Amino acid sequence: MIYWDIFLAFFIPGILGYGGGPASIPLVENEVVDRYGWMTTAEFSEVLAIGNALPGPIATKMAGYIGYMEGGLLGAFIGVFATVAPSLMLMIGLLGILYKFKDSPKVQALTNLVRPTIAVLLGVMTFEFFRSSYFEAGWFHSLILIAASCLFLEKWKVQPAYVIVGALCYGAVFLR
Repeated sequence: MIYWDIFLAFFIPGILGYGGGPASIPLVENEVVDRYGWMTTAEFSEVLAIGNALPGPIATKMAGYIGYMEGGLLGAFIGVFATVAPSLMLMIGLLGILYKFKDSPKVQALTNLVRPTIAVLLGVMTFEFFRSSYFEAGWFHSLILIAASCLFLEKWKVQPAYVIVGALCYGAVFLR
């Protein structure tokens, strides 16, 4: 039964997450945190941070890790397969149709309507991470991490992977 749950936890966001990995992250969070209770929001944010620091598609890295934690090696395989299966099925089944209508005004309008929805979902997820950080680490540490991250990312143009590693080191030293 756990393998079926792992499959559904990543297949459903793969179907509904129009826009790729970043669009499906809030949907995956809903499945693994709220629906199945496999991890807390804080644990999910750590998995997300590690996934962002590594090269490659984030959704498959998260599916592999969470699948492995819940179902071992077979769980990791099922999680990764479930993540890529919707895209694979759509590419095989609809490639000709998509190519034929790619310049259609209706397709362009649909894409323009979906993008703000994805932005709202990412904003809600960011707020949940901030709220979790505020309650677990306190306002002082949260403020330091936010300010330092903004400076490193925006002012000094440091690669996000280094900022994430720095934040993890800060947490390891000051937030035991």
